[in-house]
Amino acid sequence: MLCVATAIIMLGQGVTSPILPLYARSFGVSAASVGLTIAAFGLARLFLNIPVGMASDRFGRRLVLVGGPLIVAAGSFLSATAGDLWQLLLWRFVAGAGSAMYMTGAAAYLTDIADPGNRARMMGLNQGSLLAGTSFGPAVGGLVAEFTDFRTPFYVVGGLAMICAMWAFRSVPESHSAARRIEASSAKSGRGWLRDTYSLATNMPFFLISMVTLGTFMTRTGGRQTIFPLLGADRFDLSPGSLGGLFTLMSFLNLMAVPFAGTFADRWGRKAVIVPASLLTCVSLVMLGLAGSVMFLVLASVVQGVATGFAGPAPAAYAADIAPQSSRGFAMGLYRTYGDLGFVIGPPIMGWIADSSTYAGALYFNTALVAVSAAAFAAWAPETVRGGRRVLLTEVAADLTP
Repeated sequence: MLCVATAIIMLGQGVTSPILPLYARSFGVSAASVGLTIAAFGLARLFLNIPVGMASDRFGRRLVLVGGPLIVAAGSFLSATAGDLWQLLLWRFVAGAGSAMYMTGAAAYLTDIADPGNRARMMGLNQGSLLAGTSFGPAVGGLVAEFTDFRTPFYVVGGLAMICAMWAFRSVPESHSAARRIEASSAKSGRGWLRDTYSLATNMPFFLISMVTLGTFMTRTGGRQTIFPLLGADRFDLSPGSLGGLFTLMSFLNLMAVPFAGTFADRWGRKAVIVPASLLTCVSLVMLGLAGSVMFLVLASVVQGVATGFAGPAPAAYAADIAPQSSRGFAMGLYRTYGDLGFVIGPPIMGWIADSSTYAGALYFNTALVAVSAAAFAAWAPETVRGGRRVLLTEVAADLTP
Protein backbone atom coordinates (compact mmCIF):
# COMPACT_ATOMS: atom_id res chain seq x y z
CA MET A 1 0.00 0.00 0.00
CA LEU A 2 2.87 2.36 0.79
CA CYS A 3 4.52 1.60 -2.56
CA VAL A 4 1.38 2.61 -4.44
CA ALA A 5 1.26 5.93 -2.56
CA THR A 6 4.94 6.52 -3.32
CA ALA A 7 4.44 5.80 -7.02
CA ILE A 8 1.56 8.28 -7.23
CA ILE A 9 3.31 11.18 -5.51
CA MET A 10 6.58 10.62 -7.36
CA LEU A 11 4.77 10.48 -10.70
CA GLY A 12 3.70 14.02 -9.84
CA GLN A 13 7.16 15.18 -8.79
CA GLY A 14 8.69 13.63 -11.91
CA VAL A 15 6.37 15.70 -14.10
CA THR A 16 8.19 18.93 -13.20
CA SER A 17 11.81 17.68 -13.29
CA PRO A 18 12.59 18.63 -16.93
CA ILE A 19 10.31 21.69 -16.83
CA LEU A 20 11.25 23.58 -13.66
CA PRO A 21 14.67 24.90 -14.85
CA LEU A 22 13.11 26.17 -18.10
CA TYR A 23 10.11 27.64 -16.24
CA ALA A 24 12.44 29.49 -13.86
CA ARG A 25 14.59 30.76 -16.72
CA SER A 26 11.46 32.17 -18.41
CA PHE A 27 11.60 34.89 -15.72
CA GLY A 28 14.93 36.01 -17.25
CA VAL A 29 17.30 34.83 -14.50
CA SER A 30 20.80 33.27 -14.42
CA ALA A 31 21.70 29.58 -14.09
CA ALA A 32 22.49 30.13 -10.40
CA SER A 33 18.98 31.55 -9.85
CA VAL A 34 17.51 28.59 -11.71
CA GLY A 35 19.34 26.39 -9.20
CA LEU A 36 17.67 28.26 -6.35
CA THR A 37 14.22 27.15 -7.50
CA ILE A 38 15.30 23.54 -7.10
CA ALA A 39 17.16 24.27 -3.85
CA ALA A 40 14.05 25.90 -2.32
CA PHE A 41 12.26 22.54 -2.46
CA GLY A 42 15.13 20.87 -0.63
CA LEU A 43 15.54 23.73 1.85
CA ALA A 44 12.12 23.01 3.32
CA ARG A 45 13.03 19.35 3.68
CA LEU A 46 16.34 20.33 5.28
CA PHE A 47 14.55 22.19 8.08
CA LEU A 48 11.63 19.81 8.52
CA ASN A 49 13.03 16.27 8.22
CA ILE A 50 14.00 16.02 11.90
CA PRO A 51 10.80 17.60 13.37
CA VAL A 52 8.71 15.44 11.04
CA GLY A 53 10.62 12.32 12.10
CA MET A 54 10.02 13.18 15.75
CA ALA A 55 6.32 13.81 15.07
CA SER A 56 5.99 10.42 13.35
CA ASP A 57 7.65 8.76 16.38
CA ARG A 58 5.19 10.43 18.74
CA PHE A 59 1.92 10.53 16.76
CA GLY A 60 2.35 7.75 14.21
CA ARG A 61 3.33 7.49 10.56
CA ARG A 62 -0.11 8.04 9.01
CA LEU A 63 -0.18 11.67 10.12
CA VAL A 64 2.72 12.58 7.86
CA LEU A 65 1.92 10.12 5.08
CA VAL A 66 -1.48 11.79 4.56
CA GLY A 67 -0.66 15.39 5.51
CA GLY A 68 2.50 15.59 3.40
CA PRO A 69 0.84 15.05 -0.01
CA LEU A 70 -1.87 17.61 0.83
CA ILE A 71 0.81 20.25 1.39
CA VAL A 72 2.61 19.19 -1.82
CA ALA A 73 -0.68 19.74 -3.67
CA ALA A 74 -1.09 23.25 -2.27
CA GLY A 75 2.50 24.23 -3.11
CA SER A 76 2.21 22.83 -6.63
CA PHE A 77 -1.05 24.61 -7.46
CA LEU A 78 0.40 27.89 -6.22
CA SER A 79 3.67 27.34 -8.15
CA ALA A 80 1.60 27.34 -11.33
CA THR A 81 0.37 30.85 -10.52
CA ALA A 82 3.82 32.38 -9.76
CA GLY A 83 4.31 35.84 -11.26
CA ASP A 84 8.04 36.10 -10.66
CA LEU A 85 11.03 34.12 -9.39
CA TRP A 86 10.45 34.99 -5.72
CA GLN A 87 6.88 33.71 -5.75
CA LEU A 88 8.05 30.51 -7.42
CA LEU A 89 10.72 30.09 -4.73
CA LEU A 90 8.11 30.50 -1.97
CA TRP A 91 5.67 27.96 -3.38
CA ARG A 92 8.44 25.47 -4.16
CA PHE A 93 9.40 25.77 -0.47
CA VAL A 94 5.82 24.91 0.53
CA ALA A 95 5.80 21.88 -1.78
CA GLY A 96 9.15 20.82 -0.31
CA ALA A 97 7.66 20.92 3.19
CA GLY A 98 5.01 18.43 2.11
CA SER A 99 7.63 16.25 0.47
CA ALA A 100 9.63 16.22 3.72
CA MET A 101 6.61 14.95 5.59
CA TYR A 102 5.87 12.14 3.16
CA MET A 103 9.41 10.94 2.41
CA THR A 104 10.58 10.94 6.05
CA GLY A 105 7.39 9.18 7.12
CA ALA A 106 7.83 6.58 4.38
CA ALA A 107 11.46 5.92 5.40
CA ALA A 108 10.42 5.44 9.04
CA TYR A 109 7.50 3.23 7.97
CA LEU A 110 9.87 0.94 6.10
CA THR A 111 12.20 0.57 9.09
CA ASP A 112 9.16 -0.47 11.15
CA ILE A 113 8.15 -3.33 8.85
CA ALA A 114 11.59 -4.59 7.70
CA ASP A 115 14.46 -6.45 9.37
CA PRO A 116 18.20 -6.43 8.51
CA GLY A 117 17.91 -9.54 6.35
CA ASN A 118 15.36 -8.03 3.95
CA ARG A 119 15.65 -4.28 4.58
CA ALA A 120 17.46 -3.36 1.35
CA ARG A 121 14.96 -5.35 -0.70
CA MET A 122 12.01 -3.71 1.09
CA MET A 123 13.52 -0.29 0.55
CA GLY A 124 14.28 -1.33 -3.00
CA LEU A 125 10.58 -2.07 -3.56
CA ASN A 126 9.66 1.40 -2.36
CA GLN A 127 12.52 2.90 -4.36
CA GLY A 128 11.25 0.99 -7.38
CA SER A 129 7.80 2.45 -6.86
CA LEU A 130 9.34 5.90 -6.60
CA LEU A 131 11.20 5.34 -9.83
CA ALA A 132 8.15 3.90 -11.56
CA GLY A 133 6.52 7.26 -10.93
CA THR A 134 9.52 9.29 -12.01
CA SER A 135 10.05 7.10 -15.10
CA PHE A 136 6.79 8.28 -16.63
CA GLY A 137 6.59 11.71 -14.98
CA PRO A 138 9.27 13.57 -16.99
CA ALA A 139 7.90 12.43 -20.34
CA VAL A 140 4.39 13.46 -19.30
CA GLY A 141 5.64 16.84 -18.04
CA GLY A 142 7.67 17.49 -21.18
CA LEU A 143 4.75 16.70 -23.49
CA VAL A 144 2.24 18.68 -21.42
CA ALA A 145 4.55 21.72 -21.45
CA GLU A 146 5.23 21.35 -25.17
CA PHE A 147 1.53 21.37 -26.05
CA THR A 148 0.42 23.90 -23.41
CA ASP A 149 2.90 25.94 -21.35
CA PHE A 150 5.36 25.63 -18.45
CA ARG A 151 2.64 26.21 -15.81
CA THR A 152 0.20 23.41 -16.66
CA PRO A 153 2.43 20.55 -15.39
CA PHE A 154 2.26 22.01 -11.88
CA TYR A 155 -1.54 21.62 -11.89
CA VAL A 156 -1.01 17.98 -12.85
CA VAL A 157 1.36 17.56 -9.89
CA GLY A 158 -1.17 19.06 -7.48
CA GLY A 159 -3.90 16.70 -8.65
CA LEU A 160 -1.69 13.63 -8.29
CA ALA A 161 -0.61 14.70 -4.78
CA MET A 162 -4.25 14.91 -3.71
CA ILE A 163 -4.87 11.40 -5.07
CA CYS A 164 -1.85 10.19 -3.06
CA ALA A 165 -3.25 11.73 0.15
CA MET A 166 -6.63 10.03 -0.36
CA TRP A 167 -4.98 6.68 -1.12
CA ALA A 168 -2.74 6.86 1.98
CA PHE A 169 -5.72 7.78 4.17
CA ARG A 170 -7.83 4.88 2.93
CA SER A 171 -5.24 2.15 2.38
CA VAL A 172 -2.01 2.52 4.40
CA PRO A 173 -2.28 1.07 7.93
CA GLU A 174 -0.39 2.45 10.90
CA SER A 175 2.97 0.72 11.48
CA HIS A 176 4.07 2.48 14.67
CA SER A 177 2.35 0.89 17.67
CA ALA A 178 0.85 2.94 20.51
CA ALA A 179 3.41 1.45 22.92
CA ARG A 180 6.28 2.56 20.70
CA ARG A 181 4.80 6.04 20.42
CA ILE A 182 4.62 6.34 24.21
CA GLU A 183 8.23 5.15 24.43
CA ALA A 184 9.32 7.66 21.79
CA SER A 185 7.42 10.46 23.53
CA SER A 186 9.19 9.70 26.80
CA ALA A 187 12.56 9.46 25.09
CA LYS A 188 12.11 12.88 23.50
CA SER A 189 11.15 14.66 26.72
CA GLY A 190 13.56 17.23 28.07
CA ARG A 191 16.86 17.05 26.24
CA GLY A 192 16.35 13.58 24.84
CA TRP A 193 16.26 14.71 21.22
CA LEU A 194 19.50 16.68 21.72
CA ARG A 195 21.19 13.54 23.05
CA ASP A 196 19.95 11.54 20.06
CA THR A 197 21.16 14.23 17.68
CA TYR A 198 24.61 14.30 19.26
CA SER A 199 24.82 10.50 19.38
CA LEU A 200 23.97 10.05 15.70
CA ALA A 201 25.87 13.09 14.45
CA THR A 202 29.06 11.86 16.12
CA ASN A 203 28.58 8.25 14.99
CA MET A 204 31.25 7.77 12.31
CA PRO A 205 29.44 5.13 10.18
CA PHE A 206 26.25 7.22 10.27
CA PHE A 207 28.18 10.33 9.24
CA LEU A 208 29.99 8.54 6.40
CA ILE A 209 26.83 7.06 4.88
CA SER A 210 25.16 10.44 5.25
CA MET A 211 27.97 12.07 3.26
CA VAL A 212 27.55 9.46 0.52
CA THR A 213 23.86 10.36 0.41
CA LEU A 214 24.70 14.08 0.32
CA GLY A 215 26.79 13.46 -2.80
CA THR A 216 23.99 11.40 -4.37
CA PHE A 217 21.40 14.10 -3.77
CA MET A 218 23.76 16.73 -5.17
CA THR A 219 24.08 14.60 -8.30
CA ARG A 220 20.31 14.33 -8.66
CA THR A 221 19.49 18.00 -8.11
CA GLY A 222 22.67 19.79 -9.13
CA GLY A 223 24.04 17.55 -11.87
CA ARG A 224 20.85 16.04 -13.29
CA GLN A 225 18.04 18.50 -12.59
CA THR A 226 19.99 21.77 -12.95
CA ILE A 227 23.01 21.35 -15.23
CA PHE A 228 21.76 18.51 -17.45
CA PRO A 229 18.66 20.32 -18.86
CA LEU A 230 20.60 23.56 -19.41
CA LEU A 231 23.49 21.71 -21.07
CA GLY A 232 21.10 19.75 -23.30
CA ALA A 233 19.15 22.86 -24.31
CA ASP A 234 22.17 25.13 -24.89
CA ARG A 235 24.72 22.69 -26.33
CA PHE A 236 22.40 20.45 -28.36
CA ASP A 237 19.21 22.56 -28.68
CA LEU A 238 17.07 19.80 -27.16
CA SER A 239 13.36 20.55 -26.71
CA PRO A 240 11.43 20.05 -23.44
CA GLY A 241 9.99 16.85 -24.89
CA SER A 242 13.46 15.49 -25.74
CA LEU A 243 14.79 16.37 -22.30
CA GLY A 244 11.78 14.69 -20.72
CA GLY A 245 12.54 11.58 -22.76
CA LEU A 246 16.13 11.46 -21.48
CA PHE A 247 14.95 11.95 -17.90
CA THR A 248 12.49 9.11 -18.40
CA LEU A 249 15.27 6.91 -19.81
CA MET A 250 17.42 7.48 -16.71
CA SER A 251 14.49 6.85 -14.37
CA PHE A 252 13.53 3.68 -16.26
CA LEU A 253 17.09 2.35 -15.93
CA ASN A 254 16.99 3.26 -12.22
CA LEU A 255 13.83 1.19 -11.96
CA MET A 256 15.43 -1.80 -13.67
CA ALA A 257 18.55 -1.66 -11.45
CA VAL A 258 16.87 -1.20 -8.06
CA PRO A 259 15.59 -4.80 -7.52
CA PHE A 260 19.07 -6.17 -8.19
CA ALA A 261 20.63 -3.54 -5.92
CA GLY A 262 18.38 -4.49 -2.99
CA THR A 263 19.02 -8.21 -3.43
CA PHE A 264 22.78 -7.75 -3.74
CA ALA A 265 22.91 -5.46 -0.68
CA ASP A 266 21.03 -7.97 1.49
CA ARG A 267 23.05 -10.94 0.24
CA TRP A 268 26.60 -9.55 -0.05
CA GLY A 269 26.50 -6.49 2.15
CA ARG A 270 25.76 -2.80 1.82
CA LYS A 271 29.30 -1.70 0.95
CA ALA A 272 29.56 -4.14 -1.96
CA VAL A 273 26.81 -2.11 -3.67
CA ILE A 274 27.34 1.44 -2.36
CA VAL A 275 31.00 1.90 -3.33
CA PRO A 276 30.86 0.58 -6.95
CA ALA A 277 27.62 2.47 -7.61
CA SER A 278 29.20 5.72 -6.41
CA LEU A 279 32.24 5.22 -8.63
CA LEU A 280 30.04 4.48 -11.65
CA THR A 281 28.13 7.70 -10.90
CA CYS A 282 31.46 9.55 -11.14
CA VAL A 283 32.09 8.00 -14.55
CA SER A 284 28.67 9.15 -15.78
CA LEU A 285 29.25 12.74 -14.61
CA VAL A 286 32.58 12.92 -16.43
CA MET A 287 30.91 11.56 -19.56
CA LEU A 288 28.21 14.24 -19.37
CA GLY A 289 30.88 16.93 -19.12
CA LEU A 290 32.72 15.54 -22.15
CA ALA A 291 29.60 14.95 -24.30
CA GLY A 292 30.14 16.36 -27.77
CA SER A 293 27.16 14.75 -29.51
CA VAL A 294 23.59 13.79 -28.70
CA MET A 295 24.46 10.09 -28.93
CA PHE A 296 27.27 10.46 -26.37
CA LEU A 297 24.88 12.42 -24.14
CA VAL A 298 22.40 9.53 -24.38
CA LEU A 299 25.16 7.04 -23.50
CA ALA A 300 26.15 9.12 -20.46
CA SER A 301 22.48 9.19 -19.43
CA VAL A 302 22.35 5.39 -19.64
CA VAL A 303 25.42 5.01 -17.42
CA GLN A 304 24.04 7.46 -14.86
CA GLY A 305 20.64 5.77 -14.88
CA VAL A 306 22.21 2.40 -14.02
CA ALA A 307 24.62 3.88 -11.46
CA THR A 308 22.06 5.88 -9.51
CA GLY A 309 19.67 2.92 -9.58
CA PHE A 310 22.21 0.74 -7.79
CA ALA A 311 22.94 3.61 -5.39
CA GLY A 312 19.29 3.78 -4.29
CA PRO A 313 18.26 1.33 -1.54
CA ALA A 314 21.59 0.28 0.01
CA PRO A 315 22.54 3.63 1.69
CA ALA A 316 19.09 4.00 3.28
CA ALA A 317 19.22 0.38 4.44
CA TYR A 318 22.68 0.99 5.97
CA ALA A 319 21.37 4.03 7.88
CA ALA A 320 18.34 2.06 9.08
CA ASP A 321 20.61 -0.79 10.23
CA ILE A 322 22.30 1.50 12.75
CA ALA A 323 19.24 3.58 13.73
CA PRO A 324 18.01 3.32 17.36
CA GLN A 325 14.82 1.25 17.51
CA SER A 326 12.92 3.66 19.76
CA SER A 327 13.54 6.69 17.51
CA ARG A 328 13.69 5.41 13.95
CA GLY A 329 11.66 8.30 12.61
CA PHE A 330 14.08 10.76 14.18
CA ALA A 331 17.13 8.86 12.87
CA MET A 332 15.80 8.63 9.33
CA GLY A 333 14.85 12.30 9.47
CA LEU A 334 18.43 13.19 10.40
CA TYR A 335 19.77 10.92 7.67
CA ARG A 336 17.52 12.56 5.09
CA THR A 337 18.63 15.97 6.33
CA TYR A 338 22.18 15.25 5.17
CA GLY A 339 20.81 14.27 1.77
CA ASP A 340 18.66 17.36 1.56
CA LEU A 341 21.68 19.49 2.43
CA GLY A 342 23.10 18.24 -0.87
CA PHE A 343 19.70 18.93 -2.43
CA VAL A 344 19.87 22.56 -1.23
CA ILE A 345 23.51 23.48 -1.87
CA GLY A 346 23.99 21.48 -5.06
CA PRO A 347 21.87 23.47 -7.55
CA PRO A 348 23.01 27.02 -6.65
CA ILE A 349 26.67 26.02 -6.23
CA MET A 350 26.77 24.10 -9.48
CA GLY A 351 24.78 26.81 -11.22
CA TRP A 352 27.28 29.39 -9.96
CA ILE A 353 30.22 27.25 -11.16
CA ALA A 354 28.52 26.91 -14.56
CA ASP A 355 28.03 30.69 -14.75
CA SER A 356 31.67 31.28 -13.75
CA SER A 357 33.25 28.60 -15.96
CA THR A 358 31.42 25.90 -17.92
CA TYR A 359 28.76 23.23 -17.48
CA ALA A 360 31.57 20.66 -17.57
CA GLY A 361 33.34 22.39 -14.67
CA ALA A 362 30.20 22.10 -12.53
CA LEU A 363 29.86 18.40 -13.36
CA TYR A 364 33.52 17.73 -12.49
CA PHE A 365 33.03 19.43 -9.11
CA ASN A 366 30.11 17.07 -8.52
CA THR A 367 32.34 14.14 -9.53
CA ALA A 368 35.02 15.07 -6.98
CA LEU A 369 32.52 15.26 -4.12
CA VAL A 370 30.99 11.85 -4.91
CA ALA A 371 34.43 10.25 -5.30
CA VAL A 372 35.77 11.58 -1.98
CA SER A 373 32.67 10.53 0.00
CA ALA A 374 32.72 7.04 -1.55
CA ALA A 375 36.43 6.60 -0.80
CA ALA A 376 35.97 7.65 2.84
CA PHE A 377 33.02 5.28 3.26
CA ALA A 378 34.98 2.41 1.70
CA ALA A 379 37.95 3.02 4.00
CA TRP A 380 36.30 3.64 7.37
CA ALA A 381 32.68 2.42 7.47
CA PRO A 382 32.09 -1.12 8.82
CA GLU A 383 29.71 -3.54 7.12
CA THR A 384 26.32 -4.02 8.82
CA VAL A 385 24.97 -7.07 6.96
CA ARG A 386 26.75 -10.19 5.69
CA GLY A 387 25.11 -13.21 4.08
CA GLY A 388 21.61 -11.95 4.81
CA ARG A 389 22.19 -11.50 8.56
CA ARG A 390 23.00 -8.55 10.75
CA VAL A 391 26.67 -8.12 11.67
CA LEU A 392 27.22 -8.48 15.43
CA LEU A 393 28.70 -5.62 17.43
CA THR A 394 31.84 -7.65 18.09
CA GLU A 395 32.35 -8.08 14.36
CA VAL A 396 31.87 -4.35 13.77
CA ALA A 397 34.48 -3.65 16.46
CA ALA A 398 36.86 -6.04 14.71
CA ASP A 399 36.31 -4.21 11.43
CA LEU A 400 37.25 -0.94 13.08
CA THR A 401 40.45 -2.34 14.60
CA PRO A 402 43.58 -1.53 12.50
